[in-house]
Amino acid sequence: MERVGLIFLDRPSLAEQVRLTQYAERRGLESVWVCETRLARDAVTPLAAFAAVTSRIKLASGVVNNWTRTSALMAMTFATLAELAPGRIILTIGAYWEPLASKQGIHRRKTLTAMREYVDVVRRLLALETVTLEGQVVKVRDLKLDLGYGVPQEPVQVPIYIGATGPKMMELAGEIADGILHNFFTSTQYLQLSLERAGAGAQKAGRDLADMDMPQMVGIAMSADAEEARDAARHVVTMYIGQQPHIARVSGVDEELVQRIQDTMGGWPPKPGGIEAATLLVNDDVVDMLAVAGTPEMCRKRVQEYLDAGASYPVLCPLTPNVEEIIDTFAPDNGS
Repeated sequence: MERVGLIFLDRPSLAEQVRLTQYAERRGLESVWVCETRLARDAVTPLAAFAAVTSRIKLASGVVNNWTRTSALMAMTFATLAELAPGRIILTIGAYWEPLASKQGIHRRKTLTAMREYVDVVRRLLALETVTLEGQVVKVRDLKLDLGYGVPQEPVQVPIYIGATGPKMMELAGEIADGILHNFFTSTQYLQLSLERAGAGAQKAGRDLADMDMPQMVGIAMSADAEEARDAARHVVTMYIGQQPHIARVSGVDEELVQRIQDTMGGWPPKPGGIEAATLLVNDDVVDMLAVAGTPEMCRKRVQEYLDAGASYPVLCPLTPNVEEIIDTFAPDNGS
């Protein structure tokens, strides 16, 4: 695989993420991504740390949401990252999720309109336009990005991707985004369906979907013992089915099973022992549908299925602690 990315969620430690990012750069990976999931870590601080100790690898959010930061703050933040790592920063925006949003007092509304308006304002601010928008959700007046002392006053080159899962958001992404980051813990069948919706959006805008970047996040558990790998993936798959059930539903997981997992977990955050009890409901078929788990050879073949389904390249999310081995297995110079 010529193009391979790596993504971090809430593990390992930040210091270890810095070291692994340097290792990924040495091994020829194209990109490293950082995801804001629960209230664990923000994405911007790690990206700045990575930028300070690397020189080539691309650095991306995957994803940050369009609710907890204003459009102006988002543009300012990613312009600052671009100053640290010119030409290497990617901004990927997602629509956030429940119940985390409402627990913070955030009332998500008109989510498609909100995303369209937000992307428009951020893009125009990065282009150094003076922006006024009296939108349905986003409202700004006479805003212009000031890049600060010593920085050339020229448009900031930061592509904007959308991290989409639902079909309507996927269609919007195909219409307005520079790329689409496909969610992990989704099936190859769903990837094919989502590309159809993205293609419809691209056609609406007179664009060719083939010209867009389409990375696919992949949760990967790798071990010489395939069953050990599946068990490691099972825990995380269960957690995400309970935490973000829409991801499982769009991939074809039985609705009754999704509800049983949620009930067993006891909501979010889960009750003590809830995830462990719910994992007993998740069989190998569900694990194999939503994650990549097995020996190195099994994992390579399974990741290739996502590429065959239309993804541009994999963005690997390690679910087992052997991150260096996973990097080595998929490094471009490994012949994978």
